[in-house]
Amino acid sequence: MEYMSQEGYDKLVAELHQLESVDLPQVRDAIAEARDKGDLSENFEYHAAKREQARILGRIRFKQRVLENARVINTSLLGSEKVGLLSKVEMTNIDRNARMTYTIVSPHEANLREGKISIKSPIAQALLNKKVGDVVEVQVPIGVQKLRIESITL
Repeated sequence: MEYMSQEGYDKLVAELHQLESVDLPQVRDAIAEARDKGDLSENFEYHAAKREQARILGRIRFKQRVLENARVINTSLLGSEKVGLLSKVEMTNIDRNARMTYTIVSPHEANLREGKISIKSPIAQALLNKKVGDVVEVQVPIGVQKLRIESITL
């Protein structure tokens, strides 16, 4: 079971709809067009379109499985006294005196550019169930970082 935000769930539904109603019909049309060009054994366009179709079908199956196991979290039941899923955590890297803010989300919603990190990431794992003022040490690829939690919001 995967817990996620309503926003993340809606985004997955939209991606699945795009794949099923736009991308798959387009690739099927490309396959039909390439098939009409004759000998399939040496038809690059046909083989490329078939590979693309297989990729799209794989993505559709993956998105369907994720949605089957998804549970949307009711944010009104969440608190902001401890770090958990969907918490927006502002913290300071003590060694570099740098501030950063991340929202902890399901792995399917993670997007570093948007400041969303997976609950399965080392930083999120270290922050879980911690409170404002707590200092955590996190092993990351560049070494150990000390992070102090400044605020927790939803």
